[in-house]
Amino acid sequence: MTGIRPSNGGIVVDVRVTPRASRSGLGGWRDASLVVRLNAPPVDGAANAELVEIFAKALDVPRRAVTIVAGERGRHKRVHIAGVDAATAERLLREP
Repeated sequence: MTGIRPSNGGIVVDVRVTPRASRSGLGGWRDASLVVRLNAPPVDGAANAELVEIFAKALDVPRRAVTIVAGERGRHKRVHIAGVDAATAERLLREP
């Protein structure tokens, strides 16, 4: 089971981030959370900005449609993406 739920005009995704990774990208699903590797360090919001950029690119939505709703300062986050349904997100967020 994936950590994608329908929510208020979009979806909410449970995410586990790994900052300072050698390269950025999606890392598959682990314990019902999407693992996202971030090249940016967790300083001054750089990692959160990169996370928003990765979701916007992967789901082909504008950056303003992606909002971190919980966990801004931790590794476990909940991200709301407006304008995307759960089935589309599951298809697009699969490991490459």
